[in-house]
Parts: sequence; C-alpha cells; structure tokens
Amino acid sequence: MQTSSSDTSLIRIGTRGSALALAQAHETRKRLMAAHDLPESAFDIVVIKTTGDMILDRPLSEIGGKGLFTKEIEEALYDGRIDLAVHSSKDMPTVLPDGLAITAFLPREDVRDAFISDKWSSLEDLPEGAVVGTASLRRQALVKRLRPDLEVITFRGNVQTRMEKLRRGDVAATLLANAGLRRLGMEEEITDLLDEDSFPPAIGQGAICIESRENDERILSLLAPIHHPETAHALIMERAFLRTLDGSCRTPIAGRAIVEGDTITFRGIILTPDGREVLETTRRGPVSDAETMGRDAGEELKAQAGPEFMAEVLGHG
Repeated sequence: MQTSSSDTSLIRIGTRGSALALAQAHETRKRLMAAHDLPESAFDIVVIKTTGDMILDRPLSEIGGKGLFTKEIEEALYDGRIDLAVHSSKDMPTVLPDGLAITAFLPREDVRDAFISDKWSSLEDLPEGAVVGTASLRRQALVKRLRPDLEVITFRGNVQTRMEKLRRGDVAATLLANAGLRRLGMEEEITDLLDEDSFPPAIGQGAICIESRENDERILSLLAPIHHPETAHALIMERAFLRTLDGSCRTPIAGRAIVEGDTITFRGIILTPDGREVLETTRRGPVSDAETMGRDAGEELKAQAGPEFMAEVLGHG
C-alpha cells in the first residue's frame, strides 16, 4: 500500500534529530513494521528540534532540566502533528503533561556506563589531575567519589560531538551510555565498561520509551505488541523513586530495578555533587508493588538525608 503525507493512516513518529535519537526512532519503526506487517512507507519520521538541542553552551541544570528535550515534541503530540514520540527514558521528566503518557517501553539494553579514552585503559588508570568530560551530574559525582584527584568538567553535545572533542584532546576521557553506543554501532569506541556496583546507572538508562496521547486508541493498539512489560515494571519503580526525590538534571541520583519472574529488586543512591556523601537503599518484592516500593525507597532516603543534604543534592542550597 502506498501512503502519502495526506494519508490519515500514516503513522508519524516524532523524534529529536541526533544520530542516536534517529536510531531509536528507526528501531521503533522496525518493531512496528514487524508486529503489524507494515511497509516502511506506512511511517513518517518527523524530526523536531528541541530547546535542549539548541542550547549547548550551558549545563541543563541552569536552563531548565530534562523537559528541554521533550517540550517541543510534546507540543507536536498535542497539536496532532505526530502520533507517537520516541525518547530515551532517562531524558523523560517524571511528571508528564495532562493527556500524554508513556504508553510503551522497548526491551532494555545494557545499563552500564562506558569509559572512553584514546590513551588510558580505565578510570582507575587515569593520571592524577586528568580531565574527564561529562554532562551528567550523576557521572560527575560518581567520578569524584571514586577519583577525587581528577578534574571533572561539563561536556555537552551529542555522541559524535563529544567524541570529536575527545579526539581533539579537550579531555583525557569521557563517559557515555553503553546502550547508546551499541545502538549507534560504535562498540569499538568503548575502552572499558564501568562496573554497575561501583558506578550505578541513571534512572531509565538503556530503555527506550514511547509517549503518546492517552486517549488515542489507534496508537495504543498499534503499540501494544511491541511493549515490553518487564522493562515497564522496572521503569515504573525507578521513576517513582526519582519523582519522590524531585529528581532532575540538577540531581546526582542513580538507581536500577531488575525484574526476575514476579519479583523486582531495586537499589537506589543519592550523592552530593562532590561525591563525598552517599546514601543508599534497596528493596525487593512483587512486581505489582513496584511503584509503591520505588516511592517508599525515595521517602526513606529523603528522611535519612535531612534538609541540608537534600538542599545540596537538589541544588536549592
């Protein structure tokens, strides 16, 4: 069947324009094509430039946080210019606009962080005073926790931009999500994979989520066959933890939920930006209680931390 932009059956997928965002949109399209026996021509991938993509000279924490990567895309969902949006789960705010929801998750990739350097084989190997570049406050705090002697600088831009800066010698090393590098076919760039115990991942790392209008039955039916319940349970728990802690790009927070059968286990961590103070909690229980346990874990750490710790962590102090 041939389709055109005027064909109301055309499925319009909204995405940011980076190579990684496009790879994730293409993966979603491929899964939908297979699930419904549809041709590529049944889809239109709509690239939307977000504020977060346009402002690259300042940390996200200074200009509004994660919502800067979703605002324009969500406006397109509201306006009906797109039918669904593909996001990296870790970029998603914990509170979404009325009428929109995360309506599907794809199977999660490896959650670990990758260490990348042209000269050094691992984070432990870096010489004293070496410069590490990363845009993530979580990664900055974890690097400082493990190696307080290193200099850590804010390092924004898409994967290709950061790799170019590394090649140029702006930094000795950088850190990127293993999942993103794998989706881009850039595994050969990885120097070392960081151990999850000592370097826990961001909430939602490695998971692609799909956002759509809550009442759009056509799109909800379309997404149902590609939805991965195990990833959904894990992300519901992680996002409840993050939401309780008021987590955003201003916040060094890490956490990971793992589903095994009907059981879910969780480890959550908050750090001060300098990595010196760390609070941690764990949970284990039935997947049906995922959201409640995630929220409870967040409340526990909030209570343990006290107002001074939380003011520093949340950037309010």
